[in-house]
Amino acid sequence: MAEEKSNDIVLESIFDLPLIVVGPVIIGFLCGYAVLGLLVVRRYVLPRLRINDDDSNFSSAMLQAVLVFYGLAVALIVVSVWQNYSDVGKIASQEATAAAALYRDVTGYAEPARTELRKQLRDYLDEIIHQEWPMQQRGQTSNTGVEMMNRFQAVLDSFEPVTEGQKILHAETLSAYNQLIQARRLRLDATHTRLPNVLWFIIIVGALIGLTTSFLFKIEDVWLQGIQVVLLAAFIGMIVFLIFVFDRPFRGELGVQPDSYQLVYDHLMGP
Repeated sequence: MAEEKSNDIVLESIFDLPLIVVGPVIIGFLCGYAVLGLLVVRRYVLPRLRINDDDSNFSSAMLQAVLVFYGLAVALIVVSVWQNYSDVGKIASQEATAAAALYRDVTGYAEPARTELRKQLRDYLDEIIHQEWPMQQRGQTSNTGVEMMNRFQAVLDSFEPVTEGQKILHAETLSAYNQLIQARRLRLDATHTRLPNVLWFIIIVGALIGLTTSFLFKIEDVWLQGIQVVLLAAFIGMIVFLIFVFDRPFRGELGVQPDSYQLVYDHLMGP
């Protein structure tokens, strides 16, 4: 169990590497595989096969079929990871918006509830920005925010509205509070959003199979075939890199940032 956890930590740390390093590594690996694989196949495999001109048509059809099915699978995966990444950004914006609405609502409460509720909301956003967000970027979650919201709800429940205006305000405040809690729950769930390992297996192995299929053509000019295979490998590498970038919404250089919370804190809750 400890060894598996250690392996997971090592694998997850890959998503924290600079993109300027990861991109060339992924593309370079596939291009290197394309060059070496092509040379090996042309030297040791093709001479042992009885290939004529009609066989090239069959190999071409097979390559097209492999790349079409691989392209469809990868396209669906790209759409999925981008949708997840976009949804996480919307969830963060929704939570920050709910916190801003809640802060304005409690401003209408009488003392001492008003000061206490506003302070707790400021502390809550500060906790998200400086404590919870760095943990989310490491794939972890914290219970501190739950405890803070429990204390906030305790103060809110202790308030007894008297006038009709206070009752309406209290109802709006509870609605904003519920929206905040729902957005928080969705954000925490999104911390563990990622592609299953089986999909990564399909992405990597499918790329290698597609490139390997392109080696099985008896083309006289090795430079012509090499250039085409390397270009194909580079293109596939860019697609794999795109999936890598958006697979972990909170991690890496392009991970979702707490800018929405910081904006609300600075413009609305600042001292």
